[in-house]
Amino acid sequence: QKTLFCDQPRTNLSSSYSNDTMKFSAVATASVLFCGTASAFVQPSLLPRVKNGSSLSMVLEKPKQKKLAKIESLKIESEHLIHPLKEQLSTEEIGVSKDAYQILKYHGSYQQSNREVRGKVKDFQFMLRLKQPAGELPPDLYRLLDDLSAKHGQGDLRATTRQCFQIHGILKGNLKTVISSIMNIGSSTVGACGDVSRNVMTTPAPFDTPSYNYAREYSKVFAHLFRPMTPAFSQIWLDGEKAASVETWAKEVEHHNVDDAMLYDSGRGIILPDTTEPIYGDRYLPRKFKIGVTVPGDNSLDLYTNDIGVVVIANDETGELEGFNVMVGGGMGRSHNKESTFARAADHLGFVPKEDIMEVMKSILAAQRDHGNRDVRANARMKYLVHTLGIDNFKALVESYFGKTIAPWKEIQEWKYNDWMGWWEQGDGKLFYGQHVDNGRVKDEGDFKLKSAMRALVDKYNLHTIMSPTQSIIFRDIDPKDKEGVEAILREHGVKPIEEVDPLSRLSMACPALPLCGLAQTEAERIMPSYIERIRGVMDKMNLSDEEILIRMTGCPNGCARPYMAELAFVGDGPKSYQIWLGGSPVLTRTAWPFMAKMKVDDLEVTLEPILAMFIQQRQQFEAFGDFCHRVGADAIEAYKSTYVLGSVKA
Repeated sequence: QKTLFCDQPRTNLSSSYSNDTMKFSAVATASVLFCGTASAFVQPSLLPRVKNGSSLSMVLEKPKQKKLAKIESLKIESEHLIHPLKEQLSTEEIGVSKDAYQILKYHGSYQQSNREVRGKVKDFQFMLRLKQPAGELPPDLYRLLDDLSAKHGQGDLRATTRQCFQIHGILKGNLKTVISSIMNIGSSTVGACGDVSRNVMTTPAPFDTPSYNYAREYSKVFAHLFRPMTPAFSQIWLDGEKAASVETWAKEVEHHNVDDAMLYDSGRGIILPDTTEPIYGDRYLPRKFKIGVTVPGDNSLDLYTNDIGVVVIANDETGELEGFNVMVGGGMGRSHNKESTFARAADHLGFVPKEDIMEVMKSILAAQRDHGNRDVRANARMKYLVHTLGIDNFKALVESYFGKTIAPWKEIQEWKYNDWMGWWEQGDGKLFYGQHVDNGRVKDEGDFKLKSAMRALVDKYNLHTIMSPTQSIIFRDIDPKDKEGVEAILREHGVKPIEEVDPLSRLSMACPALPLCGLAQTEAERIMPSYIERIRGVMDKMNLSDEEILIRMTGCPNGCARPYMAELAFVGDGPKSYQIWLGGSPVLTRTAWPFMAKMKVDDLEVTLEPILAMFIQQRQQFEAFGDFCHRVGADAIEAYKSTYVLGSVKA
């Protein structure tokens, strides 16, 4: 049986796991077919799912080569993320080599160049992304980032869709200064990128209730549980010294004894014989790994897009934590013209008691580590493993590591979406204020001085900040007597109150795309405001001014702004050209579907008007736009569009 598990042998596997409903032989058979092969995934609608107790008739190619993929060899040769980055940082070149760049990602940075500056020599610069579990940003850290972005960056800050800030425009010679400053203040960039657990998200609403407090707490627990343990970060950025301050979230969860839980070895194959990285090993994960935590009913963080989604389950009467509902297998990334890649919403795995949650999380990660596709990087995310095995067999695989049966998912209230913008009572006598940030760009431009306003608020009131999953900012713990002062500072800096922000803008997101992203095929962040204005124009003309539609845009198909969950999405597929996706849920629980490709920028109005006209004429009472598109489907919309006369329908 040892040969069935590609990366790490597991002892007496067939005898160590069985129960009355499922024998491990089916999962072992799947492993023979799945791991270590260049799997020929087909689109979700065509790929046979594995059913409990059935033979596995998956469509998979035989291995085409035994040689490790280059990125896998590079990870091994890096000696736990040190080489060749350490050597490359000391050269006189303004950039680093391709191999060093791959390792640099694990340290939180991407090498970029301005694609609009033409010349024989690229103007290499670096984007640095923070790790901020639960999106929390203490005032001292914000002041530091504000200063670093002004002195060593391009002068602005970019809020991401995973609740953290990133700084653009850092030169290679300044990277060490910037990263060491962040580490020494009790923060980190470790694991913000790379094939490890990324920034752990949670609902950004800072309500003082048991469930919301547990959500914030356990997002930090999971961040600490899956942190890379290599000394590479201190060796390279701190000259081998310890950081001046321990990571703030690590101190906050000390009472959970996370290190003991991480290193606990049940003998079931979770812990690897690697003294440096007992969870990750020297090859780390097949691909990036994303975790989100929330409370029942609050899907403000796109929970179903994560590799693991965790829902706090507390006792209704006492508020005591009972455990967690766990979902697995979500992910957004895909490639154009590759039906073997697709966006996917997570499946419900089951309920886990609080005392078992860290071991189950380790078991899920180990299943992906050992059985994820390391040969075909486009199919390396855990969503493909879950989809190929089917949720029942994936659950059995996780249980083989865990050693217990995972209980059924507990029924919870229906999901709702809220961006938590504007004024709210926290529940402890304090207030929080959600400030909309257009596409996440915190900047000063003309009379609009959001960056200066944020610094003024943090300096005057020493406010703690929370990054939202929709690229915006929440100021928490505001004394009610300071409400007018906060509003005055924002107004003086040209920042609109939330009541004056178009709901379409509030609900929208766009990735940075051009000019710095090397993967962008067209614009996103820079063109999204004009798209919102044009869509608003069409809707006003059709008397749909009060309708709210969740709209997202990316410059490529990788899905950083989670477009495939939106009611209406634009996905760049060429210069000034977009795919249109329709039918995502307004509460973010299902993926959208592609309606058309190659929509040119100038065709936006004539493309959307027929769809909106059909929505006006055929929607059900209170039906949202995304739900309507999902119900009627692409064929019906296309048929309606083919006979529609522009300007003929208004609400």
